Amino acid sequence: MKTYLQKRNSGDVFDVFEDFFKPMFYDEQLDSMRTDIKETDKDYQLSIEMPGFKKDEIKVSLENGYLTVSAEKSEKEEEGKDTPKYLRRECRVSCQRSYYVGDKVEEENVKAKYENGMLQLTVPKEEPKKIASKSIAIE
Repeated sequence: MKTYLQKRNSGDVFDVFEDFFKPMFYDEQLDSMRTDIKETDKDYQLSIEMPGFKKDEIKVSLENGYLTVSAEKSEKEEEGKDTPKYLRRECRVSCQRSYYVGDKVEEENVKAKYENGMLQLTVPKEEPKKIASKSIAIE
C-alpha cells in the first residue's frame, strides 16, 4: 500500500524548511520523471520530463520487455580559497523508471530524442498476428 504522507527523516534541522514548501500529501516518486504516453496506429510515444539533465547523463536500455530510463547527475567538488562552505547540498540527482513494452520490441526499433528537458521515445507496436483461415474438407 502506498503512503502519501511525508516521511520524517532523522531529525535534520533542514527538514522543517523542506516540509514548508511541499504539499501535505506528497509522494516523491510522482514528482520524478513525469511521463505522457500517446498511442498511434503504429507506435507508442513517450514524453518524459527530465529537466536539468544533459543528453550524456541519460541512459535508455531495453531488457526482458522493460524499457528503462535512468539519469544521474553529480557536480564535481572543486576546492580552493573561494569555495563556499555548504551546510547542505542537493546537487547529486539520480532517477530511474521502467515501462513494460513487450518481449517482441527490439533495441534498434526504439527511437529516442532529447530536447529542452524532454526525452521523446518512440516504441513500435507489435504487429498483430494474422490467423490464416484454412478450409476444412467435408467428407
